[in-house]
Amino acid sequence: MSAKKTDGKTVTVQQIGSPLRREPSQRETLIGLGLNKMRRTRTLQDTPAVRGMINKVAHLVRVVDEV
Repeated sequence: MSAKKTDGKTVTVQQIGSPLRREPSQRETLIGLGLNKMRRTRTLQDTPAVRGMINKVAHLVRVVDEV
């Protein structure tokens, strides 16, 4: 099992939408990103898996900063 190095790249996301009345998979994705309350912000490693999770709930989060 090999993981690609991301060269220390990070992405900061903030939750801007409520998970109420959403599909359970979208709620679980928010929890996986560490977001479960409005306006909570998390800085995560910029990996394809994280990008896929952000794309899945793009209507509920916004990318604040990419480093």
